Amino acid sequence: MAINRSQIRDFLLPGLAGVEGKYPQIPTQWSGVFTKKNSKMAFERVVEARYTGLAQLKSEGGATVFDNASGERFVYNALNQGLGLGFAITREALDDNLYKAEFNPQVMGLVESFRQTKEIFGANILNTITTYNAQVGGDGVALASTAHPIDTGTYANTFSVQLDLNEAAIESALTTIRAFPDQAGLKTFSRGKKLIVPPSLLWVAERMLKSELRPDTANNDVNPLVSAGALPEGYQVMDFLTSNFAWFITTDVKGLVYYDRIPFETDMQVDPTTGNLLVVGYERYVFSYTNPRSVFASTPSA
Repeated sequence: MAINRSQIRDFLLPGLAGVEGKYPQIPTQWSGVFTKKNSKMAFERVVEARYTGLAQLKSEGGATVFDNASGERFVYNALNQGLGLGFAITREALDDNLYKAEFNPQVMGLVESFRQTKEIFGANILNTITTYNAQVGGDGVALASTAHPIDTGTYANTFSVQLDLNEAAIESALTTIRAFPDQAGLKTFSRGKKLIVPPSLLWVAERMLKSELRPDTANNDVNPLVSAGALPEGYQVMDFLTSNFAWFITTDVKGLVYYDRIPFETDMQVDPTTGNLLVVGYERYVFSYTNPRSVFASTPSA
C-alpha cells in the first residue's frame, strides 16, 4: 500500500515547527578496508598461481634442477548481487503535503538505506571470517585459518589460541604477517598496514597506537608500534562489526575486494492507473576476498 494522507496527516495542516527524522550518517567505512574494482561481468574469478621455488645448488658439470610444478592452485569466486528498495506515495499525499521541503521523495532516505546496507555487507566479510564460504571457494578453508595450504605445507593468518587486543598480540600478528609465504614457500614482502576494531576497542587502539611510551606498563621505554611505524595507516573503527572482542590487521597484500558492477541509481515514475509516484533504488555489487594474506584476524569470544 502506498504512503497516503493518513500516514502524514500532520503534514497536511499548517503550524508544524519542524519535521524530525533525518540524522547524521556514519561516514563510509568499507573503503578503508576493501580495494574497489569495477566489474563488467556477473561473475568475477581470481586464480592464485604457484611460481618457481628456491634455487638449488648445481655441481660442476651437473644437471640443473628444474621446477615444473608452477601453475594454477586455487580459484576465488565472486557473484555480483543486485539490491533494490523503493516506496510509493499517493498523488493526493504529494498534492496536500504542506512540508514538501522536509518530506519529499528526494529526501526519503533511499541513499542512506543503501549506504548502510553496503557497510553491513562489507563488515560481514570480517564478521564471518572464521567460517568457510564455499561460494567463494579458494583454498578450501575459512578466510582466517591456521591451515592455509601451500605446496610446502601450511601457513596461518590467525592465532591457534585467539588473543585479546594488546601490544604483545599485535606484535605477534605483525611478526606472523612478515613471514607469509607464497605457494612455493618463498617469503613474501607482506607487512601490516592498518588495525581494524569494533567501537568497543576504540579506546584500547587509541592508547596503543598513539602513546609514545609503552601503554599499560610502568616501563619507560618507547612504544615500538609507534616508533617503528608498525601500522602506517593506524587504526579504523568499523561500526558494523558484530563482535566486541575481535580485531583485524589488513596488510599490503590486496585481497579484500569490493566489485562495483552497477553503481547506485534511482528511478521515479508515475503509475498511470493510480497516479501513485513510484521511487526505486538499485545497485549491484559484491564484497569478497581473493587472498588470505590480505588480513590477519584474532577472534576471541570474550
